[in-house]
Amino acid sequence: MARFLFTCWSFPGHVFQPMAIAHVLRERGHACAFYSGPRAARVVEGENFPFFPSGKDEEDAMYDFMFAPQQTRTVNWRTMLQFSSTIQRWLLGSIPQQVRDLERIAAAWRPDVIVTEQNMWAPMLVLREKNRIPVAVLGYISCMVPGPDAPPFGMGLPGPRNWYTRLLSKSVWIGTAPFRAGFRRAANETRRCYGLPPLRTSVLEFTGTMPLYLVMGTSEFDYERKDLPPSVHYVGACLWDKLRHEKPSDWLEQLPKGQPWVHASEGTVHVVSPFVLSAAAQGLANLPMQVILTTGGNREPSELDLGPIAPNVHVVRWVSHTELLPHLDVMITTGGSATVQTTLRAGVPLIVVPTDWDKPDIARRVVETGAGISLAPGQCTPQRLRAAVERVLGTPSFRQNAQRMAAAFARYGGPQAAAGLLEKLAAGQIPA
Repeated sequence: MARFLFTCWSFPGHVFQPMAIAHVLRERGHACAFYSGPRAARVVEGENFPFFPSGKDEEDAMYDFMFAPQQTRTVNWRTMLQFSSTIQRWLLGSIPQQVRDLERIAAAWRPDVIVTEQNMWAPMLVLREKNRIPVAVLGYISCMVPGPDAPPFGMGLPGPRNWYTRLLSKSVWIGTAPFRAGFRRAANETRRCYGLPPLRTSVLEFTGTMPLYLVMGTSEFDYERKDLPPSVHYVGACLWDKLRHEKPSDWLEQLPKGQPWVHASEGTVHVVSPFVLSAAAQGLANLPMQVILTTGGNREPSELDLGPIAPNVHVVRWVSHTELLPHLDVMITTGGSATVQTTLRAGVPLIVVPTDWDKPDIARRVVETGAGISLAPGQCTPQRLRAAVERVLGTPSFRQNAQRMAAAFARYGGPQAAAGLLEKLAAGQIPA
């Protein structure tokens, strides 16, 4: 039996996907525990895994940064300097506390492997070398190790497939060199405090030197990259059915099956006005389709001002994707990785309204696979969203490409494949 310590930030999507892998490992007789922010305690302990909390003040500061309504988080040339400075303080500034926590946990719980998400850097930058603990990286939907087969991360750029897009990627790569250099200097200062040698590559390149880098997605959705180190393995979607014990949504059975079904969701954490739901409620009202809007776990439908609700529009807090997706014709989403993977795995086309962080990159991948379209948040008006839905419904290639992506997802092992590779790492066998 091996012991696996999962370290992740406490955002719901960052907890749910490792949870799927932890369940498989436990079923195979291994022990798993989680280190995350206090907000994750209810979920982790509810599944009977040991939980080690990080500091609440650190978590609160991180949530304030990530979800401040007034903050511009999409990276562009005008915001790059501010964004780089802030993200550096978050990712690198949290390392000393993580090291203190994890060294204490490792001494008491004695993990054989630390499985860390790609945005929690203490295990990769410090603990692997300082404490000689094997570290595996978890990447959400795509690999962040840079290379010529993918555009620089964070700006929603097209894949480098022709002379223009290759030139665009190279230009951005050169233009962002000062920011990468600043990150590396700060990372090296952190490593120096622990007696470790300086990095000779960027931090993201360094993550590819870990003995195992699991991407919870598919190569087909990640530009079919050939430029990655051998430690990188695509394992497919790792999706945890967190509400599998909930009562079925009986009201779904009452909806007409002879009309298209359209679902709109803004994810699990909300800080801005429900502009996507509002545009869907008004733009799709009284059309020959059934529109299901979910407000999320922390918003009551009655609290949101979505305007008049037409008879074909249904507003609820939550609906099971397991029940809904077999009937769905179009998914409207802000681009969270778990929602996009769940939808593509079901062969359903998407309209992505990417709001922040990695969502523009995810939206770009949806567009380039032909499985959907992207609509900028500033363009998400009722009229434009209606036109987008009608375009997806009226163009068979979107459904065909989504089904092609579903076939690609089916070729990967998901949590079982991830668990098998982690078992090899724990046994001292570097996965090939």
